[in-house]
Amino acid sequence: MDAALEVLRMAKTIAVVGLDTRAYRPAYRIAAFLQAAGYRVIPVSLTQPAAEVLGERAYPSLRDVPEPIDLVDVFVRSEHTDPIVDDAIAVGAQAVWLQSGIVNPAAMARARAAGLAATEDRCTMVELQRLA
Repeated sequence: MDAALEVLRMAKTIAVVGLDTRAYRPAYRIAAFLQAAGYRVIPVSLTQPAAEVLGERAYPSLRDVPEPIDLVDVFVRSEHTDPIVDDAIAVGAQAVWLQSGIVNPAAMARARAAGLAATEDRCTMVELQRLA
């Protein structure tokens, strides 16, 4: 099992970057799935500020989250992932996960160099279903 998948399996708290109140978006559906699977989901809503999403307080950035984050699940376009990966490193997350269709090899290399498990172009929901 690769390191990112192991962190996903063991994680308790997942910050979902790009999660907002729009229920039709993949980030919302997958975050709701993660929450139903028993994870604590922390919404990080960069462009659609909301006080709360899925019953959890939302934050404008990872650096604003006041508690430890096990995994950062990213739902923003590839070209916008560099600062998110840098924030994941800065807050001491164990892993950063770029969802399906999102790739940034340089950012993944930075995350791994900083000791984080890192993966890209994979869906947390699909991987959890495979593990079940």
